[in-house]
Amino acid sequence: MWANALKEAAAFIRERDDFLIVSHVQPDGDAISSTVATGWLLEKLGKKYTMLNEGPVPSRLRFLWNSSDVLTMEGDDSAPPRQFRNVICVDCADYSRVGRTKSWFAEDAELLNIDHHPTNDGFGRVNLMKFHAAATAEILFELTEELGQSLDVDIATAIYTGLLTDTGGFRYSNTSPFVLSIASRLLEAGVNGPELAELLLERMTPGQLQIIQRGLSRLAYSSDQRISWLWVTSEDLEESGATNEDLEGLVNYPRNVEGVEVGMLFKQNGTASVKVSLRSAGKVNVAAVAQHFGGGGHVRAAGCRLTEPLPEVIRQVVEYVQKALDEQ
Repeated sequence: MWANALKEAAAFIRERDDFLIVSHVQPDGDAISSTVATGWLLEKLGKKYTMLNEGPVPSRLRFLWNSSDVLTMEGDDSAPPRQFRNVICVDCADYSRVGRTKSWFAEDAELLNIDHHPTNDGFGRVNLMKFHAAATAEILFELTEELGQSLDVDIATAIYTGLLTDTGGFRYSNTSPFVLSIASRLLEAGVNGPELAELLLERMTPGQLQIIQRGLSRLAYSSDQRISWLWVTSEDLEESGATNEDLEGLVNYPRNVEGVEVGMLFKQNGTASVKVSLRSAGKVNVAAVAQHFGGGGHVRAAGCRLTEPLPEVIRQVVEYVQKALDEQ
């Protein structure tokens, strides 16, 4: 039961000390928000902790409490300064999503796995998983209450950021009455909702605008117009001055076209691999599609990575999605 899972997670935290907090590679709003929210909780409880991610904190999220303390491994293949026995993984759909941060885990490390992705296989010693939660930040809100901590503007802003970004500004189907009740509590705690919406949902960098232009110039459709996709390359990012974080939301353009059931973004990383982001209008479970190709995610939003040439990846994924659609 959920109440028991909350108690077990709280006990994991209360009974231990000296934690490593990690989230998934290429962190988004929910990943960083959940990381700093967990750090805030541990600090309030007088615990020692280190926050770590393989990649950097996206620039637009650096306003969050103590986000500057999140260590990064980007471009660093050296041995970790130390290893940790107590690890908290937040927003990682599966164990592989922690990336190279696992080199900081002791051989006998025990993990608290906090996540909301249905494809999570429960890789932790303790698992706090709520698959119908809108965001991992929603789970952190409940854990904060379970641990008896009162909201201040720092934790409230972190949790609100995770909810805001993972619900698309409270527009997606995961925006439940419970999510909105939490948002109300967070606003009462001092969150500046309009300011966060402007920063996280509206504001656009010049590089982001250029990468959108490039991507839309390549917009393609299946023969029945129910699948749409676009693609970008590392060269596109370099030439436009865009960053990986500027790609967030680009996949929604093909998905939002009237009549399209599945929209996709293919991001080519040099010649080594292609990252695929998938969004569904509801008829296709894109988490199942992503799992077929070694990835995971949610029913309506998922992703995977393939190590084949871009044209071949597009062909394979489009054909598989078409088959899934035809079986409806």
